[in-house]
Amino acid sequence: MPVPRSRHLCSMAAALALTVTAPVTATAATTSPDAPTALREVMFVGNNWDGTADVIRSTGDFARIGRISVIPDRKERMAEINADPIRWIYFQAIRNSVGEGHDQFVDDMYSTPDGKAVVVSRPSFADVVSIDLATGRLNWRFPVSGHRADHMAVSPDGTRVAVSASTSNTVHVLDIDTGRQLGSFGTGAKPHENIFTKDGKYIWNMSIGEVNTALDAPWLDWTKGDRRITVVDATTFRQVKVIDMRERLDAAGLGDHSDAVRPAVFSPDESKLYFQVSFFNGFFEYDLATDRITRTKTLPKNPATSEDRTTWVNDSRHHGLSMSPDGAKICVAGTMDDYATVVDRTTLEEGPLVTAAKPYWATVSGDGTQCVVSESGADQVTAIDFATGEKTVSVPVGDHPQRVRLGHVTAGWTGPSAD
Repeated sequence: MPVPRSRHLCSMAAALALTVTAPVTATAATTSPDAPTALREVMFVGNNWDGTADVIRSTGDFARIGRISVIPDRKERMAEINADPIRWIYFQAIRNSVGEGHDQFVDDMYSTPDGKAVVVSRPSFADVVSIDLATGRLNWRFPVSGHRADHMAVSPDGTRVAVSASTSNTVHVLDIDTGRQLGSFGTGAKPHENIFTKDGKYIWNMSIGEVNTALDAPWLDWTKGDRRITVVDATTFRQVKVIDMRERLDAAGLGDHSDAVRPAVFSPDESKLYFQVSFFNGFFEYDLATDRITRTKTLPKNPATSEDRTTWVNDSRHHGLSMSPDGAKICVAGTMDDYATVVDRTTLEEGPLVTAAKPYWATVSGDGTQCVVSESGADQVTAIDFATGEKTVSVPVGDHPQRVRLGHVTAGWTGPSAD
């Protein structure tokens, strides 16, 4: 069986642009009601604890152009939770574990190809919703199986969205316009990251296992559950391949490292996978053709970071990877070490360590020249030049930004209209 082709994360949201026809003039829009609406490329920043998403420019000064609430139905959802003892217990558990004492209102988000809606996964509400960007109201809602929604991925053509249901070991695949489930598949313990292949034929899911226990010593890593990469056919949702990184790590003499694959990024030719794992300050290179780990990059530790692994948020030491479009540079969010850095992919030499407060994600700017990291500890996003490795700008956003995704809004959009 051939190894499925993959793609790097930062290209997924950008791929939405492939489905959008060229903007039309105002005159053409007037004479042709069916003509496509002119679009503007932006970045969506999910403010997890706020329950908002900031929409910022995708290049240049990255200034904010608008903000939306991702929980316009909060009262209704809370009434349902308070009326159901089981749901209430899980809601509180999310708040007091992965939420660090806060509710998790937005994990991931992608805009629709027409720029009229944004689809959001909401961990605390265990659902996925589509929000109309013009009105701020819900278009549809899909409750996931189990009790928590997590990372998502959008297909290259922008028509499907895959979402991890953490507590049911399931990935749901939905029609992005209607919210109708097209299919689902089983995963390892606690599904996390999802990636569509470039041709849209396969979905890769990384399961991270249990990240909320205090059993964090290397010799207790086996207690974290069945962690693996599950690859499925994106049409039939049948499993075509399973990759157990425990076997590959052991074969490379890396037995003390966790096999919980966290953020990952594929090389432009999709021959290499670069991935972070729990507890590790660095990343690995995995060659798809030879099915083995070929290189390890260990990044500097911050002397101020505690070596008590139980203090690291959700078992993450570093959490966030992106790659420049030419594949020459890898940007790393050194979460618990409070920095971000750009690494040369050929030499694996890191550039300047750019101070950042608990950076939680890394993506690529619209023009491909900069890495954009979310500083969840400082409530801002910071851009770093891929060429120099130096910080260019920081922009304030909402409370605890996490996922940052490229997307689109209609031209002239500045936020939902007031009721």
